Amino acid sequence: MLENDIDRLGDGLLDHEVALLGRAADFVRREIRPQAARWEADRRPPKELFSAAADAGLAGAILPVEAGGAGIGMLAASRLAETLARADFGFTFALKVHANAANAIARRGRPDQQDRFLPDMLAGHRIGAFCLTEPEAGSDATAIACRASAAPGGDWRVDGAKAWVTNGIVAGVMGVYVQTDAAAGWRGIANLIVEGDTAGVRRGPAYDMLGGHAAGLCDVTFQDCLVPADNMLIVPGEGFKAAMAGINMARMFVAAICSGMIAECLDRAVEYGAGRMAFGQPILANQGLQWELAEVATDLEATRRLTEHAARALDAGRPAIAECAHAKKFATRAALRGISTCMQAMGARGLKADEPFARHFAAAKMCAFLDGTTEIQNIVIARSLLRPHGLEAS
Repeated sequence: MLENDIDRLGDGLLDHEVALLGRAADFVRREIRPQAARWEADRRPPKELFSAAADAGLAGAILPVEAGGAGIGMLAASRLAETLARADFGFTFALKVHANAANAIARRGRPDQQDRFLPDMLAGHRIGAFCLTEPEAGSDATAIACRASAAPGGDWRVDGAKAWVTNGIVAGVMGVYVQTDAAAGWRGIANLIVEGDTAGVRRGPAYDMLGGHAAGLCDVTFQDCLVPADNMLIVPGEGFKAAMAGINMARMFVAAICSGMIAECLDRAVEYGAGRMAFGQPILANQGLQWELAEVATDLEATRRLTEHAARALDAGRPAIAECAHAKKFATRAALRGISTCMQAMGARGLKADEPFARHFAAAKMCAFLDGTTEIQNIVIARSLLRPHGLEAS
């Protein structure tokens, strides 16, 4: 179980990173595991839990120390995501998006922007969101149509719609990717900080989905929103590149989240199988079930190794584009297979809402779409194979 796994999770990490994982495991035990099934049943994001996560040091873990964060590396951050995701995908993903939004301000923002936004974000009082995907622009981020036009005084007027906005229901600080010059294509894309209470910001109802409702996903529209010039976070010419770098890192995190969900389901299936008696013996005494769960264990180890490889590459300052694509592609497939196998091992018990299987299975399917579909990962990987030969992936 998770409490017995900290030694493995802490392998290769610094002391303060290991201590953070210990606090995360305690947070999972006290705050997430007892409530996750209810969040799903109620179809609501647990906004109130962001402050508790901040108090445990989880909201700002990846931010630099000088910005008020813990300054942990990507390897430690991946282990943190795995730890949290064992209990719930939705809140883990929401917290990751919030932390990434704060991290963008910490690393790219001007001092005045950091002073205005980071204290409340690091305390969990204002929740961050990443607004890139649009109703007609999903995987093709160069096609975004949400526009920012010049307004008097150097301010910006934002009009358009964003879709699949994690934390959209509760976000108070939105990093919105906008097109400032359609003729410039991707070079016209910039990032503006739009505050949640800005006039003209409209949030749609929370999506009714297969699962993952704690992530607070919804549509957000912007109609004649006047945004101060001082809220320009990433200038045109740099916005698209920043978005792609953020998505690449997010792919590694999705793989880590899948590791956590597989591990939780495997532990639960083994525990149940060792104690459930049928025909005079534990069901885990059957070789067929042993081998099925052994396959899940192998996929879990492979997922962890691919995730670690991608995280170490990011920590080394490399783009790690192919590494992150490999990790996400394999992890989402392994999660779907493995969680289904573990669910089957539970018999009808695996269908009950107080078990993690249904929530994690739904989340595994969602992970196949997040931050680039599996098909997009194949394009990325193919490009890495073909580029040395002067060819382009189709």
